[in-house]
Amino acid sequence: MYRLIMHGCNGKMGQVISNLVAEDEEACIVAGIDCRDDRHNSYPVFTDIESCNVEADALIDFSAAPAVDALLSFCEKRKMPCVLCTTGLSEEQLKKVEKLAETTAVLRSANMSLGINLLLKLLKEAAEVLATAGFDIEVVEKHHNQKLDAPSGTALALADSINEECNNAYEYVYDRSKVRQKRSKKEIGISAVRGGTIVGEHDVIFAGADEVVTFSHTAYSKAVFGKGAIQAAKFLAGKPAGLYNMSAVIDGAGQI
Repeated sequence: MYRLIMHGCNGKMGQVISNLVAEDEEACIVAGIDCRDDRHNSYPVFTDIESCNVEADALIDFSAAPAVDALLSFCEKRKMPCVLCTTGLSEEQLKKVEKLAETTAVLRSANMSLGINLLLKLLKEAAEVLATAGFDIEVVEKHHNQKLDAPSGTALALADSINEECNNAYEYVYDRSKVRQKRSKKEIGISAVRGGTIVGEHDVIFAGADEVVTFSHTAYSKAVFGKGAIQAAKFLAGKPAGLYNMSAVIDGAGQI
């Protein structure tokens, strides 16, 4: 049985993961950490992370950037494997994540969906063939009207996956409305749509002469991210110190 701590347990994703783990025969949440304790959880909740003294195999974090510093300090002291899902971290915080990975196992990903992370791998194979053949590349992402950042971190990760395979030869173009000129061959267009309650849709379009190849991923609920985070926590338990990503979970491989 994998014993998990849920950091940000009373947030939307924290509750999604709590419900998923409740139905998981291989895992249980032994403690939660949140700045408020206003829900009826089946596990003890600590409003001060330093007061959490519950033994666990791994910690899942879905909180907010301001809470991450204390989290990293906690994991360093406890040598606690950490699945870090919070986005919007500063450069200083990212350096702290790298430092933490020297003493314990840390997994960080722009998107916890297993499908998206498989897509990241498939895009590298596609880019090797299609980008070399001169196909134009566009990324279109759609999210709900409450999402603050644009483009999404996932859209950038998809573009990065392609660009890395192409020796970073491409530049990213986010807005063509101010320039009247033909499309450059060495650009990846990235477009963002915001509306309604769209959980997340990402299309990667390779457009060539007389043919188009499109890779699509649609998330119908936040549960896909929760399932990925739980799978990552199981993977990380017992792993040696190092920085891991979701590709390692899919492959069952080691650190990056």
